[in-house]
Formats: sequence, structure tokens, C-alpha cells
Amino acid sequence: MPVPTPHIEAKKGEIARNVLMPGDPLRAKYVAEHFLEDARLVNQVRNVYAYTGTYKGKELTVMASGMGMPSIGIYSYELYKFYDVDNIIRIGSAGAYTDRLAVYDVVLADSAWSQSSFAKVQNGCMDDVLYPSESLNTRILDAAHCLQIPLKTARIHSSDVFYTEDNVDGYKEIIKKHQCECVEMESFALFHNAKLLGKNAACLLTISDSFVTHEELSSLARQESFENMMKIALEAC
Repeated sequence: MPVPTPHIEAKKGEIARNVLMPGDPLRAKYVAEHFLEDARLVNQVRNVYAYTGTYKGKELTVMASGMGMPSIGIYSYELYKFYDVDNIIRIGSAGAYTDRLAVYDVVLADSAWSQSSFAKVQNGCMDDVLYPSESLNTRILDAAHCLQIPLKTARIHSSDVFYTEDNVDGYKEIIKKHQCECVEMESFALFHNAKLLGKNAACLLTISDSFVTHEELSSLARQESFENMMKIALEAC
């Protein structure tokens, strides 16, 4: 039987309706190996690993998104459209724009502002602020409360560009103009696809570096040390 898309080799039924989506394939592998039972590899096309297993008896898939909106835009659209996925929770890292957010803090996006043309090109949507699913965010807040893990909510900046030059707005201007408190690179596209297809999406982030204090975590720490975020996401599912 042919697989539904050229980017995912899993067959229909091999991906759960609930998906956790880190950017890094090795973080997906880490979650599968440390938190899921009977995890099996269901996708490795382009080394974008996806594993399906169970957590406390609930079937769950963890799949990497890659970096940036074009990448998560492809994978989330295909999961929603062709694999009948209902809920995607992005679990990623972010850089703090304000001193309210410190390294290792867990942040739940209540909205995402972006300069990206992703939504405009995809279906003509001109919004520059998009929102997660209220019901899924409520589940995440409830899970954090039950686990007694502090969770902060914030508007995030979902950027197309990692390196910017001095002639464009920096983080201080973005705070003033758009009230963003941290930055990542994927959620705007994820929220758009969920809204477009009538599905649910949320974004949980761990602060990995700070524009204010200039503190930053190593790549290994980013991969393996975000357990509070992972526990909240797993419980929400």
C-alpha cells in the first residue's frame, strides 16, 4: 500500500491522534526512549524521526518538525490532513526577550506574532497574530498544575530568520511594538495549519537562552534537559 505523502513513510494507523513535535530529531528519539512504552520507529525519511508508543496506556507519537516554518508547515499539514492527527503540541526551545523569562522556564504560547508570509502564501490569510487551540492550552495548564510545575504564558515571536542585521527591528523594538516576550521559529505555521484544517495546536517552550542576561544552554542540554516541558506535554495528552 502506498504511503500518503512523500515526506512520511508511516502507514495510515501508525501515527497516533496526539503528536508531540520537537524540532530536533534527536529530541524526538530521547522522548521516545525515556518516556514512551513499546516505542517503535515509524518514520526516518530525511532523518526526521517519528516514534509511536504509549504513555500511561495512551497511544502517542513524537515526531520531529525540523527547523523553521516551511519544515513544520509540511509535516504538521500532512499529519493533520493525511494521518488524521487531532492534536499537535510543539515542544521546543526559545530565546527570552524579557527578564520575566529565565533560562529553563517553561512557557506556553497564548499567541504568536510573525512577520512571516507563510499564512498569506498558503491561503491568503493576512493575520500577523495567530492563536493556539484554547481547549488544548487548557489541558496543558491543567497538566502543569497537577504536576506542580511552574508554567508561564506569553505572546511569542515566531521568526523566519535566526540572524538579523542592525538595520531591522531588534528584540527591544519587537517587545514594544508587538508585546512578544520570547522568540522561536515554528509556531505561527503550526497554528495556521491547525486553524485551516479544524485541528488543535499548542506550543510549549523551554527558555534556552536570554537576550537580556546572555545566558545560554549547550546543544546537548537543549536536547536532553527539557524534562519539565516534556512531562507537561505528555500529561496533557
